[in-house]
Amino acid sequence: MTEPSYAFPPPPPTTLGIRDSAARFPVHRVYCVGRNYAAHAREMGHDPDREPPFFFLKNPDDLVEAGTPVPYPPQTADLHHEVELVVALGSGGSDIAAEDALGHVYGYAVGLDLTRRDVQAEAKKAARPWATAKAFAASAPISAIVPVAAIGHPATGRLTATVNGAPRQDGDIADMIWSVPEIIAHLSRWFVLAPGDLIFTGTPAGVGGLTRGDIVTATIEGIGTLDVAIT
Repeated sequence: MTEPSYAFPPPPPTTLGIRDSAARFPVHRVYCVGRNYAAHAREMGHDPDREPPFFFLKNPDDLVEAGTPVPYPPQTADLHHEVELVVALGSGGSDIAAEDALGHVYGYAVGLDLTRRDVQAEAKKAARPWATAKAFAASAPISAIVPVAAIGHPATGRLTATVNGAPRQDGDIADMIWSVPEIIAHLSRWFVLAPGDLIFTGTPAGVGGLTRGDIVTATIEGIGTLDVAIT
């Protein structure tokens, strides 16, 4: 077979570490769920009882593995942290039933959805997309993926975020408005899901601003801890 030629070298694939494994997890797409914790929805000025889940995307190369510093992004004066449970899919499909959804999950990780909050606020006012607020370089720090084979499917677990040791966010994944199976089922009605897809599942209340020099520590009970330095 003839090898394809390219106008320039293609970028390397985005992959993530897997806990206690030499193998790597190849990333396909990165989906994010908006306002999936009632208290966070309220702190952002919304009524969580009226909204079905909605989604936005980040780019695979926005992911940053643990131990890699995150540069403070340009075009913002209000960078926020959002600690999230991340679901990593090992298989995909469309119109997945909620009762079958967990069978598609490879594992879980701790993630941060970094957000240009001032940019997002302006986008909301103008009814414009959130891409510049959410999908910028290094906007998705993430821990190593922990396989389902090691921990099962956690339905409860405290998730917290501290900045320089000071508490910021404190919640439990049991408080999600839409559960992991429901998220996968709903998302698969809009997109054909695939192996390697990641789903950031939303954040609890307590999001707040970051400055250069800050250290964010995000933890989910039973899954792990992610330390991120803002430079």
